[in-house]
Amino acid sequence: MALPHLPGNSFADLTQTKFHVSQTLGYQNGYIIPTRPTLGLGGKPLQYNQLSEADLDELAKTKPTLTYGSRSKPAPVEFTPAHVAFDKKVLCFTAYFKQTVHESPNEYYRVRTVKIYYYLEDDSISVTEPPVENSGIPQGKLIKRQRLPKNDLGDCWHWKDFNLDIDVTFYGKTFHVCNCNQWTAEFLASEGIDVNPPVEPAHDPYTESRRPLKHTFDTPNSWDKLKKFIELDRKVLRFYAVWDDRDSAFGEMRPFVVHYYLVDDTVEVREVNQPNDGRDPFPVLICRQKLPKNRKDIPANFPTCVLETGQDEVKEWLTPKDFGVGKTTNVLGRRMLVYNCDEFTKAFYRQNFAVTDFAPVQVKAPKAQVLEKVLPPYNGFGSLEDSKQSCLSLIPQPPKKDYIKMLENDGRILRYAAILDSPKPEDENRKFIIFYRLSDDMITIYEPPQRNAGILGGKFLERTRVAKPGSSIDNPLYYAPQDFVIGRTIEIFKHKFILTDADEYVLKYAERHADTFPKETLDSLKKKHSKIPAENTDEKQ
Repeated sequence: MALPHLPGNSFADLTQTKFHVSQTLGYQNGYIIPTRPTLGLGGKPLQYNQLSEADLDELAKTKPTLTYGSRSKPAPVEFTPAHVAFDKKVLCFTAYFKQTVHESPNEYYRVRTVKIYYYLEDDSISVTEPPVENSGIPQGKLIKRQRLPKNDLGDCWHWKDFNLDIDVTFYGKTFHVCNCNQWTAEFLASEGIDVNPPVEPAHDPYTESRRPLKHTFDTPNSWDKLKKFIELDRKVLRFYAVWDDRDSAFGEMRPFVVHYYLVDDTVEVREVNQPNDGRDPFPVLICRQKLPKNRKDIPANFPTCVLETGQDEVKEWLTPKDFGVGKTTNVLGRRMLVYNCDEFTKAFYRQNFAVTDFAPVQVKAPKAQVLEKVLPPYNGFGSLEDSKQSCLSLIPQPPKKDYIKMLENDGRILRYAAILDSPKPEDENRKFIIFYRLSDDMITIYEPPQRNAGILGGKFLERTRVAKPGSSIDNPLYYAPQDFVIGRTIEIFKHKFILTDADEYVLKYAERHADTFPKETLDSLKKKHSKIPAENTDEKQ
């Protein structure tokens, strides 16, 4: 039996030294937080119920039926209106739409990013476009806060209709929802909606093209541009190649010289002009430049009709590895077969690529048989020389003239008197003067007018070269001053003329060129001008 707790009947516990009251308030991050005391006066542990407040409330409502009768009904849940429960709770979605651009040649469409806000308190929606600096587009609120119709049946958009990676249409404008904030994702997940994974918004090509390029820094190596210039300047690989284009219509095998400049990896193709090849002597086929290995391997959207390909479009350039004796290299669509190279090129390939076989390739085609030119027979139209010129060239050239002979005999004309040898009585007394031009060997016949002759005088024959009767048409023999003998009959275009006299200048010309005139012609001229005595003449006859 325990002693009563009365003065004099209790004993002090000498082990207890703490008699202060435990603290019930604490501080955490600057805020006062109440705490439950665990020790009482003297440091004794306090005996208290370990159940939570919620468990205690549940036990308070539960009453045994046998002891206290039937179970009491729980208190009704308090009604909270939507404008109070969802006050300042907004779903935020990130979306974009594409706007077609018709007036600009630099862009076809423009990607515009917007924010879609869904207000849970009244199911209203607003669409706002964040402003972009220097965009030149009116931005801000695109659709003010309101309930947006979903279809023609009177339904409006609800938060259950939203998700990621879907399209929503507001007043005919389609927006693609690509992302949302964390609270929106948690709210939709708590309501039983499977949220799709977020997607990246579409990129605007024009905006991407205007962004400044990021600066890249390459670690310099020992083989820099300056050292390459010092080591490889004026060192050129020379290849002898042919372009075999005989597969196409009118194609042929043409020789070229390919120069590869090691200092900057550029290529130059020069033509090898041959005599009478029918081409203009143009020296360069392809000027010095870097050549792509495949000029068609470029992006499909690159405008090749207005821009040239550069470093960004070409994936691979021609290098010395692409050339070699016996290799066929595609040079801007032309198949170049390298059949030989010079000594410097051979030494370069031995040192850098360990190539030792430089046997030249035989590419010379057999010479075509040259057909002999056969001139057609002379048809009688025009002069023989003009007809030959039309057969020798596609564009007829005038016959070549003996300009030295024309200069030496300019203005020198031999004149002869003649009568017409004709059986007709009316031609008996007709007289003619024959002019022989020494500069071009042409003959002109003039008939002096006579009174009461009944024949008009004047020019009887235009200036022309006259062939001797009986000569061939293709190789005619023309009259020369040596053929004009006084007293002899000459036939000119089927008209026979008897030479009766000659000018004294004819005799002087014949004496100066006595080595070219026959003795008969010279004697007839001297006799006519009485420079040979009559006795000597009779003896010779």
